[in-house]
Parts: sequence; structure tokens; C-alpha cells
Amino acid sequence: MEMGNMTSITEILLLGFVYDPALEIVLFLVFLLVYIVTVLGNALIILLITIDSRLHSPMYFFLSNLSFIEIFMTTCVVPKMLANFLTKRKTISLGGCFAQSYFYFFMGSTEFILFAAMSFDRYMAICYPLRYPTLMTGTVCVKMVIGSWICGFLFVFLSTVLKVRLPYCGPNVINHYFCDSAPLLHLACTDISLIELIDFVSSLILLLGSLSFTATSYVYIISTILKIPSAQGRKKAFATCASHFTVVSMGYGISIFVYVRPSQTDIMSMNKALAIFSGILTPLLNPFIFSLRNEQMKEALRDVLKGIASENKRWLIS
Repeated sequence: MEMGNMTSITEILLLGFVYDPALEIVLFLVFLLVYIVTVLGNALIILLITIDSRLHSPMYFFLSNLSFIEIFMTTCVVPKMLANFLTKRKTISLGGCFAQSYFYFFMGSTEFILFAAMSFDRYMAICYPLRYPTLMTGTVCVKMVIGSWICGFLFVFLSTVLKVRLPYCGPNVINHYFCDSAPLLHLACTDISLIELIDFVSSLILLLGSLSFTATSYVYIISTILKIPSAQGRKKAFATCASHFTVVSMGYGISIFVYVRPSQTDIMSMNKALAIFSGILTPLLNPFIFSLRNEQMKEALRDVLKGIASENKRWLIS
């Protein structure tokens, strides 16, 4: 399609990581293992929360939604990356590139709003324990989760619509392993300063806004915990927040550094490395963080494993 003297591009070349076929096979196997463990680990959390009545509480309801987001966000990126490791022509259609970018950042935006909702849940549980069951009802929790998804959708919708309407005339090369927002935008052959500003402002509002809410919640939480007279009580209260606080710290720290900048092209190689950590490794670590540091999750997992072992034993005997 001709646009004056410019030809519109129809596909994007993703440079990925390396150009050595032997090393690409190694990376394929590594990331395939990471992807399988990520999906199975987060799916296991969803399964345990669904079948174990001890985990039917607001905290675990939010956690199951977080695990679903982690599976979805990883699936937006990793399967295409794995396919590119095995092919010489590492391309994706322009429409597919926009779709991948949109759903990845849709999930990411929803995740940060959900972090704020989870911190509010912990604030209510620790600061208002007697009123907590009546305030954080199932209906309230469902509305908070739905609100998180709607806000995540809206945060990236306007920017994506504006980007899709731009002319893209080449070069068609992105120095990344997926269609990240900034390198995709810089393929446009027109002025992009307004959209860059919109991306910067929306990232600023999303990340710093949800971080401020989360940080304020934890200030109140910590001050309340420190007032608990018994050391055992303080330890138990801290334990209910430790996993969430660890995940939040990793997510916000990396994302603020990568995305809350007016221009994101100056250190693209570093952004690529950090995106691996935030988009691939963090979803891998989350199931371990939440299961290994949570007694109720460990008890639920032990009960499931005991049930499976018992069924296997009964089957072998029969």
C-alpha cells in the first residue's frame, strides 16, 4: 500500500537475543522449561484455592486472579519467542504485533491495580480485623477485581488506538524479543511525541498512583503490626503480608525504571534484559514465593499430594 513515497510495512522482524543457532536451541529449552513451570505453578495455585475451603478468603481470591494474569501475560510473549528460536525468519505480522503488545500491557496494567487491591485487603484484615469479614465480602472482592480489569483495559486502550492509526513505513526491525510498546512506536514514520507523552503520563499515573496507594496501605499495616504486644502475633501478621510485599517490590521496581521515562530508546538492551525479569521470571517466581512462605498454601498442597498418593496406593492394591 502506497502512502505518497512511503510503503506501509506488513510484518515486523524481532531481533531477539542471539544469532547463534546452537545457543538458540539452548535458550529454547531454557525458556520452554520456564514457561511450563510458570503455567503449571500458577495453575496449581488457582486449583488449590478453588478446591480447598480453607483458602476461600479475599486474600486468596485476589491471589488466584493474580496467577491467572501471570499465565495470560506470559502466554502473550513466550510461545512466539519460542517459535522464533526455531526459525530463521523471526517475524510477526503488524496486526499480531499490536495484539501482542496490547494484551501484554493490558495484563501488566491490571496486575498493578490488583496489587493495590491486595494491599487494601491486607490493610483491612490487619487494621480492622473485627470488621474485616463484613467489609470485605465476596461481592466487594468481585467488584474490586472487575474494576481492576476495566481500569487495566482503559489504561492502554487509547494509546493503542492512536498507535494503530499511525503510518508505519519502515524499517521493520525491533531490537527486542517481543513487541514492546516503545520500539514498536518508533517504527512509525510520523511525529510520535504526543503518543510518547500519553504513554509516559499513563505509565506515571498507573505505576506511581498504585504504588502510592500500596505504600500508604503498608505504612498503616506496619504501624498497626508494631503495636501488637506479642512477638508471635507480630510474626503471624507480618507473615500474611510478606509474600505480597516481595512480589510488589519486584514488579514496581523494574517497571518504574523501564516505563516511567519520556523516551525509552536510549538503553534498549537494558530494557530487554529487565523485561525478561519482569515479564518472564517474576511470573515464574510468584508461585514459589506465595507457596513456600504461606503455611495455608503449603498445608493445602500437602493435602492434595496426600490425596493423590492415597488414590495411587488404592489403585495399585486393587
